[in-house]
Amino acid sequence: MEWINRVYRFYLDGFKDLPSWGRTLWIIILLKLFIMFAILKLFFFRDTLKNKYSTDEERANHVIEELITH
Repeated sequence: MEWINRVYRFYLDGFKDLPSWGRTLWIIILLKLFIMFAILKLFFFRDTLKNKYSTDEERANHVIEELITH
């Protein structure tokens, strides 16, 4: 458990010593990741299997058929 504490302190100290432009860069990176994974998933990647098939068995059969035929 001590190594987890050392790794945590290593990164914590590194982020504390960042210049202001480094913190701004990290905020931009985290915002971009949030947009990519949260917002885009909601609007562009709908759960079509859940909409087309009502049971898990039907979904599994569809996936198996797609894997076999393609």
